Amino acid sequence: MTSPMLEVPLLVAAEVRLEPLDRRHVPDLAAASADGDVWRKWTTSVPSPDRMADDVERTLSAQAAGTVVPWATCLPDGRAVGRTTYLNLDEANRRLEIGSTWLAPSVQGTAVNSAAKLLQLTRAFDDLGCIAVEFRTHWHNRQSRAAIERLGAKQDGVLRNHRILPDGSYRDTVVYSVVASEWPAVRRGLEARLGRDGGR
Repeated sequence: MTSPMLEVPLLVAAEVRLEPLDRRHVPDLAAASADGDVWRKWTTSVPSPDRMADDVERTLSAQAAGTVVPWATCLPDGRAVGRTTYLNLDEANRRLEIGSTWLAPSVQGTAVNSAAKLLQLTRAFDDLGCIAVEFRTHWHNRQSRAAIERLGAKQDGVLRNHRILPDGSYRDTVVYSVVASEWPAVRRGLEARLGRDGGR
């Protein structure tokens, strides 16, 4: 029997669709990666357009192994403009990480990211009963750090020399989290940003 934490449901809001990652998303994702050459940004790990198919295959293999839960981040018309994932799944301790997230620059700063995070956090806390959801990013990725902090996540610490990057440099990883007691306030903040009346 499959753990609910490993399921990849379609998650839909007015501003975004999180569709279970599929090979059919590759052309759109390659175009999204080419948008503004986001794959060249040294503080992120976005596959280049010509490596997108291989990256999707690796991700689907990891999903089959039960280590990640991947979505294509799509606009309401179904066009994929990025990716996001549940990873570091820890069912025993009711924790997971939202990561491997990237968006085409043309949709950054729109409601897409906030709506996607609201969908993922709602599933994590309300459906899966998580007690904590983690976010990690490169120390030098100030845009990502600011976006995570705007969510209401709190910084847990910095893992220094956490990873060796393809160019041989070392990545210091900043770790953030939202815990269950903070989730109602985080949800209200996201709903307010999206102009919704959450009824609470």
